[in-house]
Amino acid sequence: MSSPVISVDPELSMEEAADLLTRYNINAAPVVEGIRLVGILSRQMIDKGIYHGLEGVKVGDFMSTEFSSVSPSASLLEIQEHIVDRQQRLLPVVEGEEVVGVITRKDLLNTLLNDPSRIPTYLYEPVHATGNKRRKNISNIMAEQLPRRVTQILREAGEVAERHKYRAYAVGGFIRDLVLRRPNLDIDIVVEGDGIEFAKEFAPAYGARVRSYKKFGTAVVIFPDGFKIDVATARLEYYEYPAALPTVELSSLKLDLYRRDFTINTLAVELNPGSFGQLIDYFGAQRDFKDKSIRVLHNYSFVEDPTRVFRAIRYEQRLGFRIGKHTYNLIVNAVKMNLLVQLSGRRLTNEIKLILSEEDPAPAIRRMHEYNLLPFLHPDITYGRTLERLLAEIRSVLAWYDLSFIGNGCRRWLVYLLSLADPLSSEGLEEFCHRMEFPPWLTSWLVDGRKETIAVGQGFFRKKSLKPSEIYHLLENLDPEWLLFIMAKTQQENTRKAISLYFRNLKEVRPDLRGRDLKDMGITPGPIYRQILDRLLDGRLNGNLTSRKEEVEFVRKHFIEAAQM
Repeated sequence: MSSPVISVDPELSMEEAADLLTRYNINAAPVVEGIRLVGILSRQMIDKGIYHGLEGVKVGDFMSTEFSSVSPSASLLEIQEHIVDRQQRLLPVVEGEEVVGVITRKDLLNTLLNDPSRIPTYLYEPVHATGNKRRKNISNIMAEQLPRRVTQILREAGEVAERHKYRAYAVGGFIRDLVLRRPNLDIDIVVEGDGIEFAKEFAPAYGARVRSYKKFGTAVVIFPDGFKIDVATARLEYYEYPAALPTVELSSLKLDLYRRDFTINTLAVELNPGSFGQLIDYFGAQRDFKDKSIRVLHNYSFVEDPTRVFRAIRYEQRLGFRIGKHTYNLIVNAVKMNLLVQLSGRRLTNEIKLILSEEDPAPAIRRMHEYNLLPFLHPDITYGRTLERLLAEIRSVLAWYDLSFIGNGCRRWLVYLLSLADPLSSEGLEEFCHRMEFPPWLTSWLVDGRKETIAVGQGFFRKKSLKPSEIYHLLENLDPEWLLFIMAKTQQENTRKAISLYFRNLKEVRPDLRGRDLKDMGITPGPIYRQILDRLLDGRLNGNLTSRKEEVEFVRKHFIEAAQM
C-alpha cells in the first residue's frame, strides 16, 4: 500500500479538491471526515462537476459512497478481487476506523509484474516461465563495488531503522551508479519514519556528528574522517507555480521517489535486515538503463522545475545515454514557453557550474546550443566553430596542466566559463554577471581579469622577446584559470611558451633573503626593503643570482656600498 494517505475533507469544494489532487499529482483520493472513511473521490467526478458549474459544491455531496476497503492483513487475492473483479480504481486500507494506506491499480500491477506467477490466469495466456523476473537483490554488486566499510555502514543503518520500526533505503544517484558500476560514494538514505531521529541514533556508533534541518526533515551524518551521508525523511514536493522552489511535506518512499527528476534516479535499495540489498524500481529505471534513455517521470516535470533541462543534458552526456523522444519534446516545449526565463540566476548558475565541472563539458554545451538554451544565459553567447575550437583547446591545456602540476589543481569550471563569456562586450559581461546573479567576488574576478588579460596581450605584442622577470611581472596578478584560458585562446606560440615557462619555472621563484636578513645586514627598515627584494627576485628569475651568498653580495654592492659612496 501507499502511505501516508493523501485524503480529501468532505467540506472542501470541488474546486479546492481539484487543486489538492493537482498539487499531489494523483487521480483519486479517499474522503475522510476526522479519521473515518466516508467516500472516494476521483478526478473524473471533479471534472464532471466543474463542467456542470458545480465548482463551489462540497465534495461530500457528490463523492462515491459505495466502495470496498481492506485491512492491512488482506491477501493479494482479496485485493485483486476488489480492484480487478469489481473495478475499484482506489482501494483504501483501513485499520479500526483509520485509513492507513491506499492501493491503486498501478500498485497492484507493479506487484503482479514483479511476480508473474501471481497474475490471475484468466487475464492472460498461461505463463511458461514463472518466478520473480523483475525482482533483484544487488547485495552481491554492493559487496563487489563498495568498500567493505561502506557496506558495513549501510547494514548498520538498516539495523538502526529496524530497531525503531522504520524502513531505511539507499536511493538516488548512488544506487544509479552502483547498478551501472560507476564510482560514487555520495550516499543518500531515505527513512520512512523520522529521518533526523534516525541520524541521531545512527551517528554515535561511528563517532560521527549530525547536522539537522528540521524544516525539511533532513540531516547530514559527518564521520570523523569527513565522510558524509545525507539522511532524509521520506517526503514529497509540490510547486505553487512554474519554476518555484518546492513546498515539502512528509510522505512515503514511493512518493519521495516520484518527486525526483528522471527515472534513472528513482532506484532504491532496502537496508533493513532480512531484505538488505533488495532493489526497488517503481518507475521502470532498469528498462531505461537497458535502453540508455533519459526519461522524466511526468509531463509537467520541466514546468515545475526548468533546471531539470540542464540536468537531463548533463546526465545524457555523462552516462552516454540519450534523452528520450517524449522528454526531448517536453524540453522543446519548455524552451518555447520561455520557462527558463523564470529561473533565478543562482539556480541557473548552479546548474551551469555542474555542467562545466564535468570531465568534458563541450558535448553538453553543444547540446545546450541544439536546444537553444545558451541565449537564456545571455543573448550574445552563441555556439560555432570559434567556441568549439576554444573548448577543445581548453581541454587540451587542462590535461597538460593536470599532468604537469599534480596537486596544484585549478577551478576547471571557471576556465570553461571564460570561454562562454569570451564573445561578450564589457557591457555584455556586466549583463551576464547580473543575469546569473554571480557573487561579488566572481563578478570582480571576471571583469578585472579581462582588463588584466588585455594588458598582458599588449605586453606580449609590444615586445616579442621578454626576459623571465618581465614575463613574471606581466603574469603574476592573474590566477591560474585566466592563464590557462589565455594559453587555450592565443594563436601566438611565444605567448603560450611564456605562460608555460611561468608555470614551470617562474611562478614559485622567491629570493632567499627576507626582511629580517636585511635588518641584520644593518639596513634601516623602510620602502627600500621592497626595492631590494624586487631586485633580488628579478635576479633569481633571470638566472643572475643562484644562491644566498650571491644575494648577500648583490645587496652589499648595490645598496650598502653604493649608499656609502
